[in-house]
Amino acid sequence: MRAVQESLLDAGTAPPAAGRARTEGQAVTRTFDGVTCHEVGARTAVERVPEAAELPFRWSVSPYRGCEGACAHCAARRDRARGAGAGAASTVVVRTGLADRLRRELASPRWEGAPVVLGATGDCYQPVEEIYRLMPSILRALADAGNPFTLMTGSPLVLRDLDLLRQAAAVAPVRAAVPVGFVDDRVRRAVEPGAATPQRRLEVCSALNDAGIPCGVLMAPVLPLITDSPDHLRSTVRRAAEAGAVSVTPIVLRLPPGTREWYLAWLEREHPGLLPRYQALYGRGSVAEAGYRARIAAQVRSLADAYGIGRDDRRWRRRRSPARQLTLA
Repeated sequence: MRAVQESLLDAGTAPPAAGRARTEGQAVTRTFDGVTCHEVGARTAVERVPEAAELPFRWSVSPYRGCEGACAHCAARRDRARGAGAGAASTVVVRTGLADRLRRELASPRWEGAPVVLGATGDCYQPVEEIYRLMPSILRALADAGNPFTLMTGSPLVLRDLDLLRQAAAVAPVRAAVPVGFVDDRVRRAVEPGAATPQRRLEVCSALNDAGIPCGVLMAPVLPLITDSPDHLRSTVRRAAEAGAVSVTPIVLRLPPGTREWYLAWLEREHPGLLPRYQALYGRGSVAEAGYRARIAAQVRSLADAYGIGRDDRRWRRRRSPARQLTLA
């Protein structure tokens, strides 16, 4: 996607011809390289993370809703402007004015300075961030308020803002989490065709840790009967350890409305024999049976301990040469 040096939202900056605007309701709509962006003014900045999301965070700040990853399992599909179908991967809601709104909310006497997570409803460093550049002003707002935060992203674009992350980390706890549910790239091509490869995401994890920003792996999603075998789990945790991950947090696939229909349709096409077993595992709900989730969590905890994740005296050392890591330039 073509990068624009200044945000389209800056005063006096005209959008490129390919991004000529049209208005739909209260949103301004622009199209860039086949991706439709609906610019909507942010009414709130800090939002509560639903308990059903099973994320280890209470509050979130999300500059984008949806992303271009085209992941069949994405739980944010129901939030996208064009529904949960095939067009969801080419539609992104851009929350304009979010940084200004965030500054006001962080300055409110009612705000107690709780940690927030960035990127819960769409990767905040997905390709459209090269055009809109919302993240630098958001990071500055958090740093100026001294508010702790965790950044969730799998995009190498985050390295653009390393200086801002370091500045924020000087005044408040700053962490990062890279989503890597599995390391089998054949599976990635089938269910996450627009996402960075697992190797690229793990290199981002390594680069952030090397830059002094503690980064863990959000092992999400674990796909039942596809990426939950002992070999799959072991390979993913081992690769996370090699990347220097400070933690690994497994999250089993969730199937909320919208995601459920889309993912099960994909499953019926690609793995029809698994459909009855998924129906037994999920029933009519959004989450897998509790015993199954507990079993996966226990396996991952055991593997993380075996590879020394989370301990300074790590038993497992990275074997990848520095030449294969992402540069920080």
